[in-house]
Amino acid sequence: SFAGQQDTYLNIIGKKAILKHISKCWASLFTERAVTYRLQNGFEHRKVYLSVVVQKMVFPQAAGILFTADPVTSNRKVLSIDASFGLGEALVSGLVNADIYKVSNGKVIDKKISTKKLAIYALKNGGTKEQEIETEKQNKQALTDEQILQLERMGSKIEEHFGRPQDIEWCLADDTFYIVQSRPITTLFPIPEANDQENHVYLSVGHQQMMTDPIKPLGLSFFLLTTRAPMRKAGGRLFVDITHQLASPDSRKKLIETFGPDPLIKDALVTIVERDGFIKTVPDDEEVPGPGNSNRVISTAGFRTQLENDPTIAADLIKRSQTSIEELKQNIEPKSGPELFEFILEDIQQLQKILFDPQSHVVIMAAMDASSWINEEMNEWLGEKNAADTLSQSVPNNITSEMGLALLDVADVIRPYPEVIDYLQHVRDDSFLDDLVQFEGGKEARDAINAYLSKYGMRCVGEIDITKTRWSEKPTTLVPMILSNIKNFEPGAGKRKFEQGRQEALKKEQELLDRLRQLPEGEEKAEETKRMIDLIRNFAGYREYPKYGMISRYFVYKQALLKEAEQLVQGNVIHEKEDICYLTFEELREVVRTNKLDYQIISKRKDEYKLYEKLTPPRVITSDGEIIAGEYKRENLPAEAIVGLPVSSGVIEGRARVILNIEDADL
Repeated sequence: SFAGQQDTYLNIIGKKAILKHISKCWASLFTERAVTYRLQNGFEHRKVYLSVVVQKMVFPQAAGILFTADPVTSNRKVLSIDASFGLGEALVSGLVNADIYKVSNGKVIDKKISTKKLAIYALKNGGTKEQEIETEKQNKQALTDEQILQLERMGSKIEEHFGRPQDIEWCLADDTFYIVQSRPITTLFPIPEANDQENHVYLSVGHQQMMTDPIKPLGLSFFLLTTRAPMRKAGGRLFVDITHQLASPDSRKKLIETFGPDPLIKDALVTIVERDGFIKTVPDDEEVPGPGNSNRVISTAGFRTQLENDPTIAADLIKRSQTSIEELKQNIEPKSGPELFEFILEDIQQLQKILFDPQSHVVIMAAMDASSWINEEMNEWLGEKNAADTLSQSVPNNITSEMGLALLDVADVIRPYPEVIDYLQHVRDDSFLDDLVQFEGGKEARDAINAYLSKYGMRCVGEIDITKTRWSEKPTTLVPMILSNIKNFEPGAGKRKFEQGRQEALKKEQELLDRLRQLPEGEEKAEETKRMIDLIRNFAGYREYPKYGMISRYFVYKQALLKEAEQLVQGNVIHEKEDICYLTFEELREVVRTNKLDYQIISKRKDEYKLYEKLTPPRVITSDGEIIAGEYKRENLPAEAIVGLPVSSGVIEGRARVILNIEDADL
């Protein structure tokens, strides 16, 4: 049975009536609600069975639900009790608001006593009745503190027996508690595993990457092989352990500033820091123990002084990375079998050297710190807010901007050919590129799209997961974006947009410098501001490149591994190439070596992945399982405003459209 899907009947008296209501329970398998639920969740109607539990009726003075983990915050160390007078049916049906009691470590830590005007009671001769509660009793606790703690002890024993947090229905009759049902709480997000019993704070990697889907085992393996951060897995997602950074006031301040653009993460971290004793604070000059962790934080000025303001530095970093990727493509080609896996592991070492190159880090941080400096000082000196947003427009070496502008150029190639446009509006098959040549302009369109894919085809939504389908693997993904560009932009828009942004940045720079020179000590202020603007213009674009370089390498690895997967399919070791996505890197390596696999592993992990897809990953979670959601600050906002995460400054008017999946969006 599924929670809330089938019917329950109370206080049924007599054998004939019991048998009749057992049949009704069976029949409730096919209510409209139950059938719809199964259709939505992929359960076959002919494979669903129902057992009916018949329990002795008790006549409770109070009843309710006991959660052995807090259902609101998911904290495994806080137990939550909902309680009301009479039968629990009144609570479950929403007829009354229940009292809510929170218990932790044998102590009642919070009580919310509701006004309980109604209750449902069982009748001695069968059936139930709705009854008003006496006025003087309406605001009294449904359970005494002693009863709350007694119920808490029972709940803890039940959880220990089943080995996981429980959702328990209970009732109290003649001062005796009766447990009528216990089932696992299925909505809790799993806790990342720690290596000790200390308190830990984990930050979602997916939210930082704007990708909250679960990652398949092969994808998790590659990210863990690549990163140097202390990572933990939970619910098919990755979390970075930030406990050590929060322990030091200096690194804590830097961490919270870094996540300023996401107000929910920032508020969650501040909430944790303000809790007494949850994270042990250490002095700034004390080395914090942790994997590869240093407590020393380079000052804002430190990044800027380590770097010459030379625009060729970023270009050289990109050139070295691109050369390395081309060498990888050539060197991996002849590799296969166990040799391929050894080669990939060696190349990941090269990837790490590029990703964690100190000069690369300094370039990124110098631009970020210069942007912060500009925003702070221009606001203080000139009352100018968010000046860095304009100054960072159309900067060189921004691979993400270049990618968007290049797609506008693709639209320019296709725009003169109505037959091609009409064909693209109805295309469904990923082999459409080969069919384009039958239309006027089709060859030009195909070549333009292929050229785009050769440079950006390794990208996709959720690209940090190597198992995700890339644009090159599913080029139809690009079609809605190309058609949108044709519809919404004039020819040459790519070059015009870039030049417009560049001119706006230059104009803003000149305006700021002219205004600064009118101030006391204006020349010094203008000179320092000019240096900061140059740092932004020279280095801000590079911030997007390291991820592009990493994803480029991932795609090369993936293509080589899919060739191995094809061999495994031909050898009947796996059923389809994509099955390898449900194995870790080391597991796949062993399967390739032995040509043996227990396929139940794949089946089990596919089921787990479906379960993980239904879970909502938290931005911040503690080692107690508590999810710190954070709150938006609504100061200076209209009452009905919808608060979210802005991408860039500015104002746009029109109908707001909600997109749940960018791949399914009609742009």
